[in-house]
Amino acid sequence: MENYTHPPYFNLTMFMNIRNYRYPIFVLCFLLYAFIISANLVIVVVISREKTLHEPMYIFIMCLSMNSLYGSGGFFFRFLRDLLSDSQLISRSACFTQIYIIYTYASYELTILGIMAYDRFVAICQPLHYHNKLTSRIISKLLAFAWIYPAFSVAACVYLASTLPLCGNKIPKVFCANWPVVKLSCVPTVINNIIGMFVTITTVFLPLTFVLYTYMQIFLVCRKRSSAFKGKVIKSCMPHIITFVNYSITVFCDIALSRIDLEELNPFLGIILSLEFVVIPPILNPLMYGLKLPEIRKCILRKIPCLIR
Repeated sequence: MENYTHPPYFNLTMFMNIRNYRYPIFVLCFLLYAFIISANLVIVVVISREKTLHEPMYIFIMCLSMNSLYGSGGFFFRFLRDLLSDSQLISRSACFTQIYIIYTYASYELTILGIMAYDRFVAICQPLHYHNKLTSRIISKLLAFAWIYPAFSVAACVYLASTLPLCGNKIPKVFCANWPVVKLSCVPTVINNIIGMFVTITTVFLPLTFVLYTYMQIFLVCRKRSSAFKGKVIKSCMPHIITFVNYSITVFCDIALSRIDLEELNPFLGIILSLEFVVIPPILNPLMYGLKLPEIRKCILRKIPCLIR
């Protein structure tokens, strides 16, 4: 192995497996990205302009769409360029920037989903206290925490990874990721592993556990209520449940795949599984909230002609 210390470039080796199909994949991914931008932008514009939607649940949905635009932009710009390039070398600074954007996107998604679960919990289990527990000030504090903590915790992980002396520059993925870089280290990575585990627990497993707890409480409340009440709860919570389950699966796949050699898998299967959490949620979220929630759907149908003009 060549003796690198701080290589100026990283090589994204998974592109070698799709070189013969890069033009059809480029067209498909370009269309997907265009849809992601359009759908999420519509959600953001409609909720921000429609005063009747200036309620906690819709504000959180708008934050999800804004995060989808942020995360997909951090991935697709570089990915589409690499598909058409003969060389998939990425500079050291660009690589760590992409790691930061993608990992903060993933963390923001989970913290926002956790806040949305709290919103549903209070609305269903403590409806008389809803307006006292979810005031504008409290919502601002929750959203500030949801953005600030992941920003600093992920920054710590990326900084520690950037200081490691490396004995290689090959990353077996189609985008830069923290763990594959850490595995290239020429020295022990105990501190990186400890900090990484702490950040994963606080930004992934704690929000997941909290969401499961809130829905357990909602389930216990629904057991004692009428069928009509249960139907309203299901209608209100179903988009969030589907979004939460989908994102949990994609995050689990990414964490599991980071611990195995992707190049030993079927190349296309490895690429599809590694792209799930940066592609599927930004597509699914606006579909679920734009089509399933009647309040947003009505506003979208009313606003679309104005947006087109």
